Amino acid sequence: MRRLFWLAVGLGAGATMAVLVARRVRRASEAMAPATVAKEARDAVSDLVELVRQSIVAGREAMAQKESEVREALES
Repeated sequence: MRRLFWLAVGLGAGATMAVLVARRVRRASEAMAPATVAKEARDAVSDLVELVRQSIVAGREAMAQKESEVREALES
């Protein structure tokens, strides 16, 4: 009876581990799929473009402010 119990526990643990490993392998293969990699690259480029755009806007604002300060200093 004890052997049957431990056999059932072992089979259950083995089946559980097999399912968990299969899920992990499937998730890893989906994460490395070309479509997923391309989407992540596209999102990264999009984020970079937005960051550059914001930097340009901030630079123009700082440039305009500095130019007005210089003009005021020259007029005084």
